[in-house]
Amino acid sequence: MKLYSISILRNESKPATVLASAEDLSSFGFFQRGSVGEFMTFFSKTIAERTTTGQRQDIEEGNNYVGHVYAHSSGLAGVIISDKEYPVRVAYSLLNKILDEFITRHPKPRWQFDPMNPSAPAPSTPFPELHTYIVRYQDPKQADTIMRVQQELDETKVVLHKTIESVLERGERLDTLVDRSEALSAQSRMFYKQAKKTNSCCVVM
Repeated sequence: MKLYSISILRNESKPATVLASAEDLSSFGFFQRGSVGEFMTFFSKTIAERTTTGQRQDIEEGNNYVGHVYAHSSGLAGVIISDKEYPVRVAYSLLNKILDEFITRHPKPRWQFDPMNPSAPAPSTPFPELHTYIVRYQDPKQADTIMRVQQELDETKVVLHKTIESVLERGERLDTLVDRSEALSAQSRMFYKQAKKTNSCCVVM
């Protein structure tokens, strides 16, 4: 079981904006990490933008990993990317925890989208706790405490299980979005295409 990344995004307008993130790419080859990290950020933004407020979705990308996404009512979205073995309930318990803590630390007026200044750079919203959590929760047993607190609440919530193809809009393809993305370097786009040919995008080395 493995957690690869945790992201908090402003999701009230498109494109989604990453406000805080942490990654653990130590299980990938050294020269792959830059491209893998870029693609995971791209994937996080893509699935956040396609998750409606209040919705929880598990979205699979090929056979290799899953994006767990929760669109919070505040206009934020939390995204965890893990392997397929990571427990779903732990992922969403952690997302609830980090979003609540982030909103307490950074109230909405600090980061909300300003339609009068749509090109404004992302605000500074440091949240170093994500680096602690991505290390601590590599072991799902560490989540026992928050899982007990959340258990009653979680039982009433629905998590939708989808593939990346099913959340894209009609006529959209992930390959096309990759080609058009300005957030991905040419090297990362090439890495994605080569890895897809061998069905090995983001496979642990």
